[in-house]
Amino acid sequence: MGSYQRVHTKKPQDIQNKRAYLIGSGIASLAAAHYLIRDGHMDPSHITIFEQDSLSGGAMDGAGNPDDGFIARGGREMEEHYECLWDLYGDIPCLEEEGRTVLDTFKELNDKDPNYSNVRVIFNRGEKYRHTDLGLKDEHGNTLIKLLLTKEEDLGDMSVAEYFEASYFETDMWLYWRSMFAFETWHSVVEMKRYMHRFIHLMPGMSTMRGLVFTKYNQYDSLILPLKKHLETQGVVFRFETTITDLDIEILGEKKIVRAIHLRTKEQEEKITTTQNDLVFFTNGSMTENSSLGSMDEAPLLNRGKAAVWELWKKIAKKDPAFGHPEVFCSDIDKTKWESFTITAKGEKFRKLMEHFAERKFLPHRTATGGIITIKDSSWLMSVTVNRQPQFKNQPADVTVAWAYALFPDKKGDYIKKAMSECSGKELFEELLYHLGIAPEDMNAYLAEVKIIPAMMPYITSQFMPRVAGDRPDVIPKGSENLAFLGQFAEIKGDCVFTVEYSVRSAIMAVYTLLDLDKEVPEIYPSQYDIRALAAASKTMKSSDEGIIKKAVESFIKKKLEHTTLEDLL
Repeated sequence: MGSYQRVHTKKPQDIQNKRAYLIGSGIASLAAAHYLIRDGHMDPSHITIFEQDSLSGGAMDGAGNPDDGFIARGGREMEEHYECLWDLYGDIPCLEEEGRTVLDTFKELNDKDPNYSNVRVIFNRGEKYRHTDLGLKDEHGNTLIKLLLTKEEDLGDMSVAEYFEASYFETDMWLYWRSMFAFETWHSVVEMKRYMHRFIHLMPGMSTMRGLVFTKYNQYDSLILPLKKHLETQGVVFRFETTITDLDIEILGEKKIVRAIHLRTKEQEEKITTTQNDLVFFTNGSMTENSSLGSMDEAPLLNRGKAAVWELWKKIAKKDPAFGHPEVFCSDIDKTKWESFTITAKGEKFRKLMEHFAERKFLPHRTATGGIITIKDSSWLMSVTVNRQPQFKNQPADVTVAWAYALFPDKKGDYIKKAMSECSGKELFEELLYHLGIAPEDMNAYLAEVKIIPAMMPYITSQFMPRVAGDRPDVIPKGSENLAFLGQFAEIKGDCVFTVEYSVRSAIMAVYTLLDLDKEVPEIYPSQYDIRALAAASKTMKSSDEGIIKKAVESFIKKKLEHTTLEDLL
């Protein structure tokens, strides 16, 4: 969306008589509420957000204290071309600096302290991996080019493993890729293709995490809390500990109208009657549903039971094929789960250890993380990161908070001979210390200073499962008069799931379409069509002998640009 599109919308006809009901209080619903008010001119008191838990934010969480330990189940990598996200936070007041927005302070922080990883990978119990190329051969480059050029419908539900030859999975590119984005070999190659298109301009920074931007605190305090408070101040209604159990949907031919919302609280069951004039937004599916926490002495339990959000989507999907196929994403927990753990460390021992590997000082409010450090030869494929300190507003200066995760929770550890999923927080930390080069007899000194909270998430990569067209419902299904789908399991052409941008984009699309607003949704950054980005990616993906994309460039692009002013770019 260029400046020409940044218009103020006219007030929609009859907006004063409309009500909006949003199921789930993650970033998608919160964003939708904001756009209903800003561009839809809806009375904030006519907007109700339902949440089954006692806290908003969905997957963007952060809580705890220095004595019992802090917890963040995950984090989100962001970049400057999240056009929808920054459009949103350009409006939201900063909680710490009066008169400034969240975007104002976010950009200032990242301009002063740009992210850069000095050490992206370690191996052999603490040896630093200094390679900065991607380790690709020409045959890998040819396969990647083919993937970029292949239509999604021709790939179907093919997995990454089915598309690439085995040697590709030994390359550094795959190591960086899977540890940055949490991709597994059984995930959808269509989603990998979308990531390649969407983030090709970040390819030169894969081995250094250059180009990424990070929040000051954890993402609940930095992003969710100011947005929630802004909505509450305006009068948006939040109903916590409220589970939506079903929607009554009238289907007449292709026309679909939500007529009632069924909900359950601790006290009672209710039914809210809705009209064609009302709007219903449903964040279908959840990456963090049925998450469980462990402790220093206990492993988190894997919850394979029913999950309310998935059960609701299943009920709705049975009413019409246009509402998607949730079972594609939630039926194989062993392929969609992974585990993370948050480290709360008092004193200097762990901080100095991580400073050694990051090759930078973790001074309060003065340094970025440099991104995750992946342990190349970890059986669990574990990664660890220390984000900007403090990560929590109630975090003392002598406390360091770090976060770690692994992609193979069912494999036995290299020091702790148990599956990661069976390990207590103490055992998880010991496995990490082992790979950081700490001798067993020295581990107790580190353990005395830490609290470890593990988190098991059954559906955390469910959005990456192989799927075909129709498995994810459109944001506005065909014929829908007042129902929109939001978040990671709604279909948005060309954009990438497992990003905050995707959720916010779905919110803008839903509001603008249901209210028929004369305003464009911000455009997906088109780096795949930028010859500068393509040239930089080509250079980055070169092999040790010849350029990976060099031959393709010569045959496909260079001939077109020969003897022109653009030839020097190549």
